[in-house]
Amino acid sequence: MRTGVLLFLFLAFVAFFARADETETTEAISEELQEKITKNAATFQFQAEVNRLMDIIIRSLYKDRDIFIRELISNAADAIDKTRYQTLAAGIPVDESEYNIHVKFDKEARTITVTDTGIGMTKDDLIKNLGIVAKSGTTEFVEAALKGGKDGKPAINLIGQFGVGFYSVYLVADKVTVISKHSDDDQHVWQSAADGHFTVAKDPRGNTLKRGTSVILHVKEDATEFLDEEALSKLITRYSQFIAYPISIYSKKTVTEEVPVEEETPEKEKEEGEDLQVSEDEDETAKPKTKSVSREVPEWKVLNTAKPLWTRNPKDISEEEYTEFYKSFTKDTNGYLTKIHFNAEGELSFRSILYVPKTADYSLYDKYYDKSQNLKLFVRKVLISDEFDDFLPRYLNFVKGVVDSDDLPLNVNRETLAQNKVLKVMAKKNY
Repeated sequence: MRTGVLLFLFLAFVAFFARADETETTEAISEELQEKITKNAATFQFQAEVNRLMDIIIRSLYKDRDIFIRELISNAADAIDKTRYQTLAAGIPVDESEYNIHVKFDKEARTITVTDTGIGMTKDDLIKNLGIVAKSGTTEFVEAALKGGKDGKPAINLIGQFGVGFYSVYLVADKVTVISKHSDDDQHVWQSAADGHFTVAKDPRGNTLKRGTSVILHVKEDATEFLDEEALSKLITRYSQFIAYPISIYSKKTVTEEVPVEEETPEKEKEEGEDLQVSEDEDETAKPKTKSVSREVPEWKVLNTAKPLWTRNPKDISEEEYTEFYKSFTKDTNGYLTKIHFNAEGELSFRSILYVPKTADYSLYDKYYDKSQNLKLFVRKVLISDEFDDFLPRYLNFVKGVVDSDDLPLNVNRETLAQNKVLKVMAKKNY
C-alpha cells in the first residue's frame, strides 16, 4: 500500500514539472541541430557496477530458487547439441551412448555437481562466456549455424539465448567451480563467489574429463534442502524430463547377499572329531551355513525415461502409447475420454497433445478463476510454465496436455512469455 502511494506521488510530481516546462521542451530537434549535436558529441560506454548487477540477476530475476537445476541441465543439453551438430556436420558417425548428463550431490561437502559430455569450453571460452554477464556462447553458435539452415532459420535449436541463466546457480550456492575440457585446449578450472571477481587456471590434475563440463555448486547453508536425492529427482523430472539426452542422478541401492559363515570349532570337539568317520554321502549333502548381509551399491539412476510423444507423427503412435503417456504425465490412472494431437508447421511452428479426462477434478469449479495447471508449456522440450492460462478459455480448464514450440518469445528469465501475436495465433488454432 505504502509503495503504491509513493509511486503515485512520484508520477504526479514528474507530471507536474513536465507540464510546467512544456513550453520550453515541446519544440522538436531539427535535423540541422541534430547534426551539430552529433558532430560535437563525445562517445562513452555505459558502465555497470558488477556487484550490483550480479545482485539484481541473482535476487530479482528469478522468483523460484529451484530454477537453477533447469538452467544447468538446459545448458548441458545445449553443449551436447553443439558437439553432436559438429560431429554430424563433419560427416562423422554419431555414437548416442556418448551423450549424457550426470547429477551428483554430497551432503557432507555440501556440493551439487552437474556434468555433461558436451562440447566443453577452452580457457578463452570460460573467460568470455562466464566472465562477461549476458554473453551467450549459444547465441554465437546459433548465428554461425544460420549458414546451414533454411529460410533464415538455424540448423540447430538451442534454448540458451541471454547468457544469464548460468548465474541462477548463485540462488543456492555461495561459490561455483566450473571444470571444462574442450578438444582444442587443456582442461581448465573457473571459480567465482559472485563477488565481482573470478579466477581461471589450468587444472593441475590434468585432463580428467574426456570432453565436457562439470559445474560444482558449493551450496549455501540455507539451501541444504537441495542436497537430497528425492528433492533433486523431483525437480529434474519436473523441468527436464523430456530432454533428449539421458539425465542420471547418483544413487545408492541396498542389495542383500548370502555369505558363508565360518564356524569356530572348540579344541576339545576338534580332537574328538578326529576319531569320527564321515561317509562320503553325508559329506556331499552337507551345506555350508550362510548369513544375509546388506550393503549399499552405487548406481546412476536415469530420470527422464518418458519420451516427448508430441514430437512424433500421430500416424506412428499407437493408442497404448497415448494412454501410457497420459498416465505418466498427468498421474491420472483413470484414463481419458478423447484426445487431439495437433502439429502446426510453417511460419508458426508448435505441437500439442490435449486430453479430455474421464473424470473432472474435484476442485474444477472452486478454482475456476485460478490459473490452470493442467496445461504445461514447453519450449524445445524444456518446461517453461505449468500455469499456462493463455492457450484455452477458462471453461476448458479441465483439459490436460502439453504445448511445445520453438517460436515462442521468452523473457530473459525464461519463466514468462513476452506478449506476442504468436500466442493469439496458437490459441485460435486450438479453439
